[in-house]
Amino acid sequence: MERITSKKDLLAAYQACKGMLALRCVSEHDINSTKKELLCCGGTGCHASNSGELMQNLRDAIAEAGLSQDVKVVQTGCFGFCAQGPIVKIMPDNVFYVQVTPEDAKEIVEKHVVGHQLVERLLYVEPMLKERIHDYAKMSFYAKQQRISLRNCGLIDPEDIREYIASEGYQALAKCLCDMTREEVIQEVLNSGICGRGGAGFPTGLKWKIAAGTQADEKYIVCNADEGDPGAFMDRSIMEGDPNSIVEAMAIGGYAIGAQHGLVYIRAEYPLAVSRLQIAINEARELGLLGKDILGTGFDFDIEIKLGAGAFVCGEETALIHSMEGMRGEPTTKPPFPANIGGGYWGCSTNVNNVETYASIPVILQKGAAWYSKIGNWQIETDEKGNWKKTVSGNSGTKVFALAGQINNVGLVEVPMGTTLREIIYDIGGGISGGHGFKAVQTGGPSGGCITKENLDTPIDYGNLAKIGSMMGSGGMIVLSDKDCMPAMAKFYLGFTKDESCGKCTPCRIGTRRMLEMLEKICDGNGTEETLDELERLANTIKDTALCGLGQTAPNPILSTLRYFKDEYLAHVINKKCPAGTCQKLYVLTITDDCIGCTKCKRNCPVGAITGELKQKHFIDPKRCIKCGACIEGCPKKAIVKE
Repeated sequence: MERITSKKDLLAAYQACKGMLALRCVSEHDINSTKKELLCCGGTGCHASNSGELMQNLRDAIAEAGLSQDVKVVQTGCFGFCAQGPIVKIMPDNVFYVQVTPEDAKEIVEKHVVGHQLVERLLYVEPMLKERIHDYAKMSFYAKQQRISLRNCGLIDPEDIREYIASEGYQALAKCLCDMTREEVIQEVLNSGICGRGGAGFPTGLKWKIAAGTQADEKYIVCNADEGDPGAFMDRSIMEGDPNSIVEAMAIGGYAIGAQHGLVYIRAEYPLAVSRLQIAINEARELGLLGKDILGTGFDFDIEIKLGAGAFVCGEETALIHSMEGMRGEPTTKPPFPANIGGGYWGCSTNVNNVETYASIPVILQKGAAWYSKIGNWQIETDEKGNWKKTVSGNSGTKVFALAGQINNVGLVEVPMGTTLREIIYDIGGGISGGHGFKAVQTGGPSGGCITKENLDTPIDYGNLAKIGSMMGSGGMIVLSDKDCMPAMAKFYLGFTKDESCGKCTPCRIGTRRMLEMLEKICDGNGTEETLDELERLANTIKDTALCGLGQTAPNPILSTLRYFKDEYLAHVINKKCPAGTCQKLYVLTITDDCIGCTKCKRNCPVGAITGELKQKHFIDPKRCIKCGACIEGCPKKAIVKE
């Protein structure tokens, strides 16, 4: 493709490329079509499940059938339905195959591509209907989603900029550079109501306005791709599936605030995301969509990638900036804020937004703030010109959540703000796995809190979650069942934040360690009611005195579980029992009279703690038992219990 030097050239490129997606935009079932595209998930999760080998096997089978001219295998980004991966979607047939293995490739080609018949065993079984469904749009997992940030994930090849252009990519950048002033771009983002999706929820347009209003010789625009919450993979999937959307959005942001340099701070543990983002940057440079005089407008802008070492604290913008400068990732007091002189990268005015925020920007600028602001549950106050003045309640747009834990449909979901937790967990997530009961959902990762069944009908937005003692965070959503112990869950998150503390301030450096020690005493059965009182007092003190968001929010899992599950803590310290049966020092394994003496538990025990003869009741020596659970898993009569 030739260099694109004007808005007219970009339109011509779009017209030349849009045919590449023709087969993928068909929604009608057309299994008899001779030309087909096999879209295969190429995200990290599916790569780990041999999707690379699967794609190669599909290509080999297609070549063997002599159909290489008519049938194409396309590597896409994450489809989101991670519990069912690897996924193969065949277009224009609109057929969605799940849990596909490399060994299934030949059957798919022979039966579906050549024989025009569905491979029934690979179709998704809808749990509620108990029937196989071939159309993903009719699956409960997707039915209530509205994909904006994830719009191209699972649709286009992330390593081919032509496919991004074919999906109207870079049109928003052209509109901004050629038809809008910097002030108009910022006002449009303000009017859309989009807030930072990294967790703080600060209005993005207002952040841009502050940076644009700072008089400085040099400015930077930064993408925070340091996604560190346990169980969160939203940003990673966007970068792996649609990296050009980040490139385009950063260029728009650079134009809006007057910056010529962009930096993406991304953890080195995301090699696939790093690779695809670098490919997108290189291809944009080659086409003239990055670099000097973009689209002939005189605007210069380029992007470089900065690798981080995976420190959770570097998700905080001042710690991130220090890490990019080659220093320890430690936060600083504000002001000065990054947008101010002296507060940003190398002391320059700097604007920082996260990946998901940037992913929505091109759509907002292309379709308009009015379109975006109708999505969600927000109410606003405007000035005499109809422009955004302040948000009265709610939030606009959509939010991506990484749904994990004790849930049937693990994966990425994108829903409008205002969607209830009940809809996400039961309608989209398919309910609690293993037939267990719902206990709570942890939102906001280690910085958030737990939400109980009494609040399942809470509409999700930043304000509502804060009211019930939790937070949006970056979008991690861990579902907990009645088999989960809440003090143990709080201990897990405190262990994480203790390890991730940068150590700069005493409340976080020492306080998280002391809180963890108290939780360990409680879970080991050595705590008292006084321990609980001390824990709560210390948690509130750290919340009020820590330097940055990591320390200030570290006590949240403790405070929210104490608020809603005080009875579980009391059971640990008074009765010396773990109601969920997960704290190892608070139970012993015993074999009931249901034992048939099959000897399976005895054979499975790695430490020889079980004795007994064939067809006679067996016994467990509590002194030798390490409580690994191998005996429980193997018992055909479920005769081994925790007491």
